[in-house]
Amino acid sequence: MAPLTRLAGWIDAQRGGLFPWVPVCLAIGIGCYFSLPAEPSAAIWVGLSATTLALVAGLARTGPARRPLLSALALVAAGVLLAGARAHLVAAPVLPFRYYGSVEGRILGIDRSASDAVRLTLDRVVLDDVAPARTPSRVRISLHSDVAGTVPVPGKRVMLTAHLAPPAGPVEPGGFDFQRSAWFDGLGAVGYSRTPLMAVALPPSRPSLARWRDTVAGSVRRDLPGEAGAFAAAITTGDRAAIPLATLVDLRASNLAHLLAISGLHMGLLTGVVFTAVRLALAAVPGAGLAWPIKKIAAVFALAAGAVYLGLSGGNVATQRAFVMVAVMFGAILLDRRALTLRAVAMAAIIVLVLRPESLTEPGFQMSFAATTALVAVFRALRGVEAPWLPRLLRPVLTVVLSSAVAGAATAPVAAAHFNTLSHYGLIANLLSVPLMGTVVMPGAVLAACLAPLGLEQVGLAVMAPAIRWILGVAHWIAAQPGAVGRVVAPGPAVLPLMSLGLLWVMVWRGPARLAGLAPAALALGLWSQAERPALLVSDSGGLVGVMTPAGRALSKERGEGFVAMSWLENDGDGAPQDRAAGRGAFRREGGLTLFRIGEVEVAQIGGRGAGERLTEGCARASLVILAARTTAAPPEGCRVIDRASLSRSGALAVRAMPGGLDITTAREASGERLWNRHPRRPRSGSGG
Repeated sequence: MAPLTRLAGWIDAQRGGLFPWVPVCLAIGIGCYFSLPAEPSAAIWVGLSATTLALVAGLARTGPARRPLLSALALVAAGVLLAGARAHLVAAPVLPFRYYGSVEGRILGIDRSASDAVRLTLDRVVLDDVAPARTPSRVRISLHSDVAGTVPVPGKRVMLTAHLAPPAGPVEPGGFDFQRSAWFDGLGAVGYSRTPLMAVALPPSRPSLARWRDTVAGSVRRDLPGEAGAFAAAITTGDRAAIPLATLVDLRASNLAHLLAISGLHMGLLTGVVFTAVRLALAAVPGAGLAWPIKKIAAVFALAAGAVYLGLSGGNVATQRAFVMVAVMFGAILLDRRALTLRAVAMAAIIVLVLRPESLTEPGFQMSFAATTALVAVFRALRGVEAPWLPRLLRPVLTVVLSSAVAGAATAPVAAAHFNTLSHYGLIANLLSVPLMGTVVMPGAVLAACLAPLGLEQVGLAVMAPAIRWILGVAHWIAAQPGAVGRVVAPGPAVLPLMSLGLLWVMVWRGPARLAGLAPAALALGLWSQAERPALLVSDSGGLVGVMTPAGRALSKERGEGFVAMSWLENDGDGAPQDRAAGRGAFRREGGLTLFRIGEVEVAQIGGRGAGERLTEGCARASLVILAARTTAAPPEGCRVIDRASLSRSGALAVRAMPGGLDITTAREASGERLWNRHPRRPRSGSGG
């Protein structure tokens, strides 16, 4: 009984501080679901549901020492069930073959691809010779044609000729899984078009949020031309289509790209401006402060402004998450509770995880809650700390500096893990820019919105313009500094979970035991520092290979499969462009063969036309042949052939040199047999395929 008594006392010391662990336990369960090697069977789901109900029922019959443990287990199991239910509920048709032909659909969204091409998301899709039951509900198409066509407008029904394919898997085993992301976004196919866009039907005459958003964005860009207007349109409506690619690159290099994403910062600043303005206006009315609950009235106005902003911005996942967070905080004000507490952050996280469990895997969720939790924890620890040596006028400046430093430190590991970059001067850029976002840009946006019904929105835009130009100038200046961007290698799958749990323990747990959280965080950093990249990477087409050399990864070709090449180099922590990586001299070109060694094994890669005809020659020169074509020929004894057919089933390959040969891992092995990757690519012939 002594251990139970000690455990009960240990848990009792945390009374009032256990609620923030609820979303943590849910997140552990959700993470377990996404890391499963195979989709659970119906019997497993039934058993897990029964176990969860039994754990919940047992809470009423157990003592205080065991109750937190049973609650944690029940929440973890509930997290697995939530993620599984969500994955099945969003199921939609996925195109199981490559398609070329007519595509008709309604424009749901307009943005830009990584290559700066206009990109359309279409719903209500019709494909030639494809049954409605097999037609994806949504497709995304990049427009690569200079041929003039109809102007894309949300709600307009259009037609074009396009190449479509099912969403691609990871570019390397363990890499970003676009198939999973597309599954939860409802995307059943992606592709491109080089033909003009033709209108089939105009947008409906009745108002819609998408058309309103498009109209507002166009009006902002018309009244405020150039990149400043594109920036203003992005932060008010979420429409980034007009922002030049070079500007986006500089914003990312200076760690200011988060200013474009309508997320917690923007929603918090806008609702905070409205809350403060309404409260001050009501307080200026004689007697109103005594007769009315002006704080709660201001909270209602701020919530309404946040809801309008949510609709205007297009309601993407990051904005939904931000609205949930501010709704919880202003709800706390309406209930006479403190708004900025770990309990409020935990409640927002619970709501987001219940509604969209897949958010856990997204960098936006991780960075948003990392920054918010760290800020609340740090300022809670500093509550009551006196600083008589600091002049009163400098205290707001110190608050801004501290907030930027804490948020930057909390989000830096997440950003580095997902994007493989560190902005060395990001803190300076944020200190020079974020205060203007809160004091000038967002109040100017609110003023523009208030004056828009009178046709005077230019006044608000004129207030915003100098501050926006300053922010863009800071981004260009910081990005131009030598060494502005550092590169880091991609961490292993255990690094971020370990680091997150350790730092959460430090921030949430009470008492000296909180320092124990530093151990898993330090272990995570140690694992990250020892991360090793594969000696050889092979794309899922077999047309591109990358060999690790002392100078960095050498690529087999200067052009082609650019996204794959860029992703490999980024994950290596290598900032070299593809053409430079192709010149690193790891390959020997002999006829149609590309030869190289991995450890003690000679490897040949065969691409181009007639690749299959050179298989015999390749097997004569190497014991492993990577063939960028399909073949039915049996290879000679002692020669292993990986052709395009096998790669279409396995996905990309990662190869490591071992004492006795090569260890090959496939993307499919790393991802597992899941709902989102059960549709193998198959060729299709005919007019539509």
